[in-house]
Amino acid sequence: MRQNIMRQGMTGVSDSSDSSDKAANPVERKPGSAGTAGAAAPAIKFIPALSDAQGARQAWDLFTAVFQTQPEGVWDAPGRVNLIGEHTDYNGGLCLPIALPHRTFIALRSRTDTQVNLVSSINPDSLAHADLQGLEAGGVEGWAAYPVGVAWAMRRQGLPVRGFDAAFVSCLPLGAGLSSSAAMTCSTALALDEAFNLGYGKSDEGRVTLISMAIASENEMAGASTGGLDQNASMRCQEGKALLLDCRPGLTSFENVSQQDCDLSAYGLELLVVDTCAPHQLNDGQYAQRRATCEAAAHKLGVANLREVADTLAAQTGDDEEARLAALKTVVNKLDNPVEMKRVRHVVTEIWRVTEFVRAFAQGDIERAGHLFNASHVSLRDDYQVTVPELDLAVETARANGAYGARMTGGGFGGSIIALVNQGQSQPLAQKIATAFADRGFNQPRALTAVASGPAQRVL
Repeated sequence: MRQNIMRQGMTGVSDSSDSSDKAANPVERKPGSAGTAGAAAPAIKFIPALSDAQGARQAWDLFTAVFQTQPEGVWDAPGRVNLIGEHTDYNGGLCLPIALPHRTFIALRSRTDTQVNLVSSINPDSLAHADLQGLEAGGVEGWAAYPVGVAWAMRRQGLPVRGFDAAFVSCLPLGAGLSSSAAMTCSTALALDEAFNLGYGKSDEGRVTLISMAIASENEMAGASTGGLDQNASMRCQEGKALLLDCRPGLTSFENVSQQDCDLSAYGLELLVVDTCAPHQLNDGQYAQRRATCEAAAHKLGVANLREVADTLAAQTGDDEEARLAALKTVVNKLDNPVEMKRVRHVVTEIWRVTEFVRAFAQGDIERAGHLFNASHVSLRDDYQVTVPELDLAVETARANGAYGARMTGGGFGGSIIALVNQGQSQPLAQKIATAFADRGFNQPRALTAVASGPAQRVL
């Protein structure tokens, strides 16, 4: 049964892939196709984060204005930026995200029936409605699928969740590949957990259960493939830390994460995030096809997932990089599909790069950390084929203008890049990227400076 939900501009960002899984840049844009080539670039916009107090007040005020009553509370959840380890989560691999200070806020009040009523600050005059009774997977259209899907997933597990009214406010840029969808589902999960006295949000182990609900919402209700990196980052990252997430199946919540120091200021650094504002393809199969390709390759290689390949070769070759790559080439050559060969090569080397990055950063080897950023982007561009011209230009410009390293972050096909730079260099470097975009006729980008921030929480 499909519910009639009003569409509006607040959508989650999903990764996507074309049905053939062969095009390096499936979204081709010629210079001058957006903007005006050769025009002087205006000052690039830096996106500020709302403080907890600001976000809570805005969500509270929106709720009371729309629903003419007060919410039971306000909760928030952060977006994330992944330092390194892209497209590895659904391959049992390693990832290294940090939570952003930029967050989605939800003011919520529980109901005694099964009705759900939603509003967002993007279009406060338009409400979305759904009924949880009899709701099936894929039964909600548009952005509302994400929060409604969380309640649906909870009810499917037999949890005593009913309807609710909710108002959303977010300072996360939509379509930037910074997990605005996970911020929405995770903030909703935490709010529903407390509103209906489920008790999962009080412990890390319990939050893993909420994460599973958020993932189910995105995968089954919204139809957006996700491997769990975004939701784990939003729920489990700690301030000043990067979350080393081990996605091997079968690990407990205590075994699959470790907090790694991520104090960039200690090394005189900052992390520049540039949203390319490239047209982002949503839910068109790109991400899902790459996931299916990796699973098919793993089956042919006789392993449960590609993490097994990475671990086996690393154990056999130790720190001998040349021997490791030679061993990987031998494994890859067992495949008869050139696309599968590329995908496997990216995933395995990317898993290795996560471990190397953690070690390099801990040792203060910033040049090595930057080199690993660069190598990750090349692999994502050439082997996983998920970049677009805007991402490549932003990375090239950052590298040419003093960044230690730069790479696309997120699922690709649009979205953002990150660059490791000296403190105080984010603004001038971002402006140079904006100028390069103007020269090519691309959309004007926008930027923010990332700080390792805390997890989803109640703020009011």
